Amino acid sequence: MPGRSGNDASGRRKGPSGRSYRSKAGLTLQPKKMRGRKPSSQRWLTRQLNDPFVAETQARGLRSRAAIKLEQMDDKHHFLTPHMRVVDLGCAPGGWLQVVMKRCRIESGKGVLVGVDLLVVDPVPGAKLLVGDITETGILQQVHTAIEGKADAVLSDMAAATTGHRQTDHLRTMGLLEIALDFADQVLAPGGIFLAKAFRGGGDRQFQELLNQRFDKVRYIKPPASRSESVETYVLGTGFRGAPTDKQRDAGTKPQTGYSPI
Repeated sequence: MPGRSGNDASGRRKGPSGRSYRSKAGLTLQPKKMRGRKPSSQRWLTRQLNDPFVAETQARGLRSRAAIKLEQMDDKHHFLTPHMRVVDLGCAPGGWLQVVMKRCRIESGKGVLVGVDLLVVDPVPGAKLLVGDITETGILQQVHTAIEGKADAVLSDMAAATTGHRQTDHLRTMGLLEIALDFADQVLAPGGIFLAKAFRGGGDRQFQELLNQRFDKVRYIKPPASRSESVETYVLGTGFRGAPTDKQRDAGTKPQTGYSPI
C-alpha cells in the first residue's frame, strides 16, 4: 500500500540507516547515498558493505582487512613464530603489525618488530615505527639499529597506487616487489623468510628466478580473504641463503615451485 513505511518497492525491509536488506536470505546492503558517485565507486562501496572480512575486521578492531589475509597465510604455512625479529615494509595503517605482535609474542619482551612506511603510523604498543623511504641508506641503517642485528622475517604488503590499466599496475607493483627483495637481501638472517604482495602477470617467471637464487623454497599464495577477481597474490620465500654472487646470478636457477593457492 502506498505510504506504508518499512519496505521499499522491491519488498525488502529498510533498516534505520536507510539501507535495504533481505529479511531471510542474508544481508544485501546498499550504500545510502549513491547519487553523483561514479559506477566504480558505487561498486566498491557495495562490495565493502557486503564483504564478511570487512565486517570481521571492524568487529575485531583490526586496522585493515589485510590483517586477516596475513592470519590466513600463517595459519596454513606457519611462518610466524614466537620471538622473531620482523621488519614490516609499507606497514600503514598497521594491520600486519597487530598480527605479528600477537603471533610472535613481541609483547613478552622478546623478539623485535620494526615497521617502516612513508606515512606516520599510529603507535602499535611494542613495535618500533620508522618513517621514511626504504631505498634510502639512512632508513636501512635505522632498521639495522632497531632490529638489533639481522631480521628473521621481512614482510611487505606494499602496492603501487592503481591506475586501472592492468599491465601498468602490474609493472609498478613488481617494481616495489624488487625493491622489497633488495631490502631483504641486506637485512635477512640466514634461514629467514620473505613474504610480499605481488600481482600475477608477465614478470612472474623472472622474479621467481630471483627468489629461487636466494631461498630454499618459494611458493605463491592466495588467501581466502583476497578477492577472487583480484590479480593480487603473495609470494613466500623460506630458507634464505643470501643474495647470489654475480656468477650465480648470471647462471640462474630453474624454478622450484609454481603458483600454490592456500
